Amino acid sequence: MQLTVCEPPAMSEAVTEPHRAGGFLESSCAASLDGIVDTANESSGEESAGEREEEIGAHDEAASSTKTTEVPAGRTSNTQTVSTQRPNSLQVQAAGEPGLWTSQGDAEVKLRMGDSGLAAETPLTVNQMFTSAVERFGDHTALSWKEGEQQKSLNYKEYYQTCRTAAKSFLKLGLQRYHGVGILGFNSSEWFISDIAAILAGGFAVGIYTTNSPEACQYVAENCKANIIVVENQKQLQKILQVEDKLPHLKAIIQYKDALKEKRPNLYTWAEFMELGRDEPDAPLDAIVSSQKPNQCCTLIYTSGTTGQPKGVMLSHDNITWTALSTCRHVRLTDATISQEVVVSYLPLSHIAAQMVDIWVTMRVGGATYFAQPDALKGSLVNTLKEVRPTAFMGVPRVWEKMQEKMKSVGAKSSTVRRKIAVWAKDVGLQTNLTKMNQSGAAGRTPLSYKLAKKIVFKKVRKALGLDRCTKCYTGAAPITKDTLEFFLSLDIPLFELYGMSETTGPHTISIPEAFKITSCGKEIPGCKTKLHNPDEEGNGEICFWGRHVFMGYLNMAEKTEEALDAEGWLHSGDLGKHDENGFLFITGRIKELIITAGGENIPPVPIEDAVKEAVPLISNAMLIGDKKKFLSMLLTIKCQVNADSGEPEDELTPEAVELCRRLGSNATRVSEVTGGRDRLVHAAIQEGINRVNEKACSNAQRIQKWITLDRDFSLPGGELGPTMKLKRPVVVKMYKEQIENFYKELATPTTPDNSLPPK
Repeated sequence: MQLTVCEPPAMSEAVTEPHRAGGFLESSCAASLDGIVDTANESSGEESAGEREEEIGAHDEAASSTKTTEVPAGRTSNTQTVSTQRPNSLQVQAAGEPGLWTSQGDAEVKLRMGDSGLAAETPLTVNQMFTSAVERFGDHTALSWKEGEQQKSLNYKEYYQTCRTAAKSFLKLGLQRYHGVGILGFNSSEWFISDIAAILAGGFAVGIYTTNSPEACQYVAENCKANIIVVENQKQLQKILQVEDKLPHLKAIIQYKDALKEKRPNLYTWAEFMELGRDEPDAPLDAIVSSQKPNQCCTLIYTSGTTGQPKGVMLSHDNITWTALSTCRHVRLTDATISQEVVVSYLPLSHIAAQMVDIWVTMRVGGATYFAQPDALKGSLVNTLKEVRPTAFMGVPRVWEKMQEKMKSVGAKSSTVRRKIAVWAKDVGLQTNLTKMNQSGAAGRTPLSYKLAKKIVFKKVRKALGLDRCTKCYTGAAPITKDTLEFFLSLDIPLFELYGMSETTGPHTISIPEAFKITSCGKEIPGCKTKLHNPDEEGNGEICFWGRHVFMGYLNMAEKTEEALDAEGWLHSGDLGKHDENGFLFITGRIKELIITAGGENIPPVPIEDAVKEAVPLISNAMLIGDKKKFLSMLLTIKCQVNADSGEPEDELTPEAVELCRRLGSNATRVSEVTGGRDRLVHAAIQEGINRVNEKACSNAQRIQKWITLDRDFSLPGGELGPTMKLKRPVVVKMYKEQIENFYKELATPTTPDNSLPPK
């Protein structure tokens, strides 16, 4: 294995390889099975970082990916546990010698080069990858969007020149090397151009979540020393103006949609901004571009850790360009010179998954990115899909769940005959695809019933969803349920799971048609390795990563970086997983407590729980619920007396709690008098406190939507608390399963033999 220090590359070097959103899929959607079946004679087109060892083999990096299982030093149980003892962290390198990691924005790192295969590919800068795309795909559509009823587009030549003009505008506005350009808005051509222009001009591209509060925007902008912030509209502009005086590095703000409501110094429309650089000389920009190295930082992805403080994940040019190459090879995307790939951009671009799919992977193969409308997740996405007919589509679990819910709802209203045909087809589809899966994609005899079901049902489902050309449907950014996976598999739409993190520049494993197992997140992309740290008797260990996709470090957070990387340079995920006998990776649990909602939002629970307890002094314990869920909910307990001998919680309120009740006008003295909404005054006070916490939430996804007060407090004897009084979350989830399920119950579609899959 080589560790390479990069020299500035020649510019002429070529690339070496050819919240819970409501209303989604509204009633106008024709995706119900009944509406599809009755047009049976038609046919559509085509079909798709926690606590942390093992010695790295010095010369075993090959084109094929590798998995490594670490032998545990003494197994004592078969529970999913990982030793809290971590290997020594990477040592700080000697002055002047780049190491595998850094926390300094202007520093360089050693690249994790391999001796052969993709891991040995020549490192490239973003500019090199882009210019190669222009040379190969110059006249092909790169970006396309709607302005009113008119479709606008840029080809690759125009796209690159526009990015260069924007880069010169950034430089004229005073963008300094290794300073951020914050981008706050919905997906658009201007978002892409700002991102790439920031990189070309020597700054950092920094996406900011559109749901962030002004204070959360301030933190990101301050942390990356943003010289410029690009906002979508007046709503996002106001957030920045509220904290502008607390951003000493800020020099200009650019608004790319809608007319400015007021003129202010250093505030520009997009047209004014672009005009600044139009006649600027090329030489200063060319000098910056030619000085850039693949092992330098170009992008920051902000992610929350378990402490709740966002961390700036530093990604190098090589992280981006190499990961895009490996991903393209793994999923077998087609070059535009043969057949152009088409994607729809709608997921938040501040998230690495959307950036990698929409910007970088698509650029690698000369694909076209079409932009959805800002209300995509409120109902318009399906219309965009039907207009664009993408060849590849990435959806977070909640998107697939919404599709599933809508199709079931509409299907339940169809006639008995149509429902029976749909159920028959789904049964055939599921069994046929499960058989294919178990044969690992090997060619086998296709049942006649499958061919018939495909003709009268499956093709029409795809057409109604706008997925009739889509051979690659992906799900990632959060865990997805087996029920949803099987639902789409029964409709002949296998959902290929991706797994990775911001710190791996997105993907680490991806399922593909030839290597697909339901509930598995697939196998490593080429040139990457997986290690399971300290596995238990069942093979469950902490998932660790190695490869050129592993990040540089957290900006200005050396200690956090050392926590994420062990002595050998492996990145520890904080997730538990295991491999099956065929090398498929399965995620089996989480070490860290970070909640990942169904929408893919990473939420640290402790700060929210603490805020609730502070806002409502009557609360003893609070536990946030929301992993894999559509929204956040919370279990609450009331302060009560504790039996001195047994440690058991009792029904009597503590004196403090009684006094608090009195102030509210309540005469309650027992827990049983206030829980379950029995005391309206107490219930209202708790709701008011939660409302105050929600008002300070960084995003809509971090708001508590539902809550309940439990009949007894958490305790050591009860099993909810450990010896150090730490909350045992899995135990609580199990104990209060019914209450939690009630949070997420909706009006269910009537279950009949005609509209449910047969039991397995």
